[in-house]
Amino acid sequence: MSAPSPQEPGQMPRRTYLIVDGENIDATLGMNVLNRRPAPEERPRWDRISAFAEKVWSQEVVPLFFLNATSGQMPMPFVQALLAMGYKPIPLAAQGSEKVVDVGIQRTLDALMDRPGDVLLASHDGDFLPQIEALLADDDRRVGLLGFREFVNARFTEQEQRGLVMYDLEADADAFTTMLPRVRIIPIEEFDPLRYL
Repeated sequence: MSAPSPQEPGQMPRRTYLIVDGENIDATLGMNVLNRRPAPEERPRWDRISAFAEKVWSQEVVPLFFLNATSGQMPMPFVQALLAMGYKPIPLAAQGSEKVVDVGIQRTLDALMDRPGDVLLASHDGDFLPQIEALLADDDRRVGLLGFREFVNARFTEQEQRGLVMYDLEADADAFTTMLPRVRIIPIEEFDPLRYL
């Protein structure tokens, strides 16, 4: 993939759209990494994630955080914390058993097809593959996926040859204040023996 075209005078600055599938990140952390409900100190630091998204392509970030509010309740302290960190919380509700967060993210990724800018999706969910593939077809757009690499849908790794860049929540984004009990393949250049001693 080539670098994005230079910005023309009078044009809005290029942006990174950070799209967070909060349910998926939390469920993967709890069920796959910790095998239990995460304690507050084990959860990702969302401010670190948005700061990482800004550094990835050195541009302004629009952080969107999708929440399932079908129960009619919103976790207001969490929503207020997201707002304080500059996120735009998007609480969605459905009438039935619709995967409301997935549908909201799919619609947002579809809408981004008509807008300039780069996309960083925080999720492991293969339901977004059609939209990611469509975004990758645009040579003027950078697309990344942020998650726990060992739990990302395998079909996403196939998209790396088309330009999808994979980032690890712990190793790349430094989103946690404690070391997680993960067993994953570690590239030798990332191996720090002090983490294991």
